[in-house]
This record gives sequence, structure tokens and C-alpha cells, in this order.
Amino acid sequence: MEIRPYEPADAEGLWQRKRDFELGLGSDTGGDEKRSKYVGKLDADYREEWLEWVECCVAEDERCVTVAVDESEKTSADAVVGYAFVLPESHRFIWDAAVLNELFLSPAHRGTGVADELMTAATDLARDQDLPLDRLVLDVDQENDRAKAFYDRYGFEHWGEMVARDL
Repeated sequence: MEIRPYEPADAEGLWQRKRDFELGLGSDTGGDEKRSKYVGKLDADYREEWLEWVECCVAEDERCVTVAVDESEKTSADAVVGYAFVLPESHRFIWDAAVLNELFLSPAHRGTGVADELMTAATDLARDQDLPLDRLVLDVDQENDRAKAFYDRYGFEHWGEMVARDL
């Protein structure tokens, strides 16, 4: 397993893991209605725009997106088995802190220590950022017990609460 900064050749694999991440949120933490909303947004336009945004972020700091690559997988898209996405330093005013936008690892690779390596890469980058608050924040769904347990192991604590409404 290789843990390294994202490269443009990883785009299809990163997108597949992003889809897995989003569909997991929709399925595992909200039922059919939430899943339908997530499925609906993951169209070709969203893919193109999201991958462009990834390129913009890694242009600022290549470590913003770290991928876990298993070269033994059959296709290059399957080789990217996980990723950590920390917003670049220029986004630090969103939460006055570093933002772990997403961390995802395919289910087949969970429990292998790869997620720990991705978290290490994310926290190392966060520590290097010039932040108003020396803090790494993320949004985790209350219903995602697996993710909450993972972040608890790293000392993440409740810090406010996000609320949302439909537009």
C-alpha cells in the first residue's frame, strides 16, 4: 500500500472513492430519501466540477489530497482505495481552523491501518498550516458510529453543532 499525494492519473479512482463516500453517507445515515439526494447530485457535471476543485486545491498544496493506492488491484480506478482531503490553507477562515473535508477508505481495506496513515497525513498537513486556531475540524454525521469511533481515537471532541435547512 502506498500513501502519497494525489496525481492527475488518480482522477478516476479518486472519483470512484468520492462516489463511495457520498453514497455511503446517503445510505448509511439517512435512508432512501437522503440516498436519492446524494445519487442525484453525483452526475457528470458534478464529477467534472469536483475534480476541477481537487486540482485547484492540490495546486495550492499537493498534500491537500492524499491517496492510498493498492497496486495489486486490477484497474487503476480500483487502485485508489482511499483518500484524505484537507482544505488548503487559503480556506482556513471557513472554520478558523484546518478542515478535514473528507477521509474515506473502501470497506475491504478498513481495519488494516491505512486509515491511520491517511489521518497522519491529514494532521501533518494541518499542523503545517498557518491557522487562526490550532485545530483540525470535520463534520461527521451523528448516525455514523464507525466514523465517530475512528475520530474519537484521535481525540476529536464535540465542538459546536452544525444545523441545516432546505433552500
